[in-house]
Amino acid sequence: MVKIEINRLNDDFHMEAVNEQGAKIQMDASPDVGGSNLGMRPMQLLLAAMGGCSSIDIINILKKQKQPLKDIKVTVTGEREKDVVPSLYTEVHVHFKMFGALDRDKVQRAVSLGVEKYCSVAKTLEANAKITYSFEIIP
Repeated sequence: MVKIEINRLNDDFHMEAVNEQGAKIQMDASPDVGGSNLGMRPMQLLLAAMGGCSSIDIINILKKQKQPLKDIKVTVTGEREKDVVPSLYTEVHVHFKMFGALDRDKVQRAVSLGVEKYCSVAKTLEANAKITYSFEIIP
C-alpha cells in the first residue's frame, strides 16, 4: 500500500504532498480558480509522473543492455478535453533526449518497452489518452 499525506500550506490551494520516506512535492491551483502558482498543478504532476516512470524503466533497460547513458532529459506534453469537467488527457507525447555513445536499435527497444510495456503511469493514462513517444540521441 502506498500512502501520501497532503497538507494545506495557505488559505487557498497551496498544498504539499509527502510520501512515507519524507519526499515532498508542492501543488497549487491556477490563478483563474484562485491559486497562486506556488506548485505544480495535479494534472501537471500526472505528466511528470509519466516522464519519470518511463525514464526509470528506460534507464534500467539501457543499464541491462550495457549502454553508456550519460544523461537523459524528458519533455512530456499533453492535450486535455475542452470545456468538460473532469477534463481528461486525450493525447500525451513523451520525447526523450539521451546523451552518450548509444546504439540506436537498443535505445529504440528500451524506449518502446519503457513506454508501452513497463510504465504503470502510461498504462493508467492510455485508458483515455493516445500515448506517443519519440527520442533523439546526442553522442
